[in-house]
Amino acid sequence: MPLLLSGQKFRTDLESFGCLAILSPLEGGAETRLLRRLRASGYQTQITSARGLGDPVVFLTQLHGIRPPHLGHQNVGRNGALGEVQQVIPQLNELLVEDKPLVLWLLEGQVLSKSELLAISNLCQKEPRIKIVIEMGGARSIKWQPLNEFINKD
Repeated sequence: MPLLLSGQKFRTDLESFGCLAILSPLEGGAETRLLRRLRASGYQTQITSARGLGDPVVFLTQLHGIRPPHLGHQNVGRNGALGEVQQVIPQLNELLVEDKPLVLWLLEGQVLSKSELLAISNLCQKEPRIKIVIEMGGARSIKWQPLNEFINKD
């Protein structure tokens, strides 16, 4: 299969559209081959799950606060009933320091809402160094399309 030999078509589509929705075989393997081809052509890669992202743009690119889980009795005088807010650095912050382009591969993208997918698509347009691939489910063979087309198809 020519795709698995070079990955050239996938890479050119990713560079031209910036954000792709992908359907890959459930047994796996195809996505790691594509990631290996992207790394060989000079991209940095990051794989993460779409579950628990919250606001994807803030989580990926901005300093944001999180509340750790409640672990029993808390001192009411210390941060009250809301709990302590901890500041977390953005996930892509340290990867964007270099001039190399970055590919973020999001697993389980089918849990994202339409508005979250639109926000991710807008992030790719604002920051040209970030390319995002979102796995939107399974298929018998690997298929991809621009994320905007995937969103508007529904």
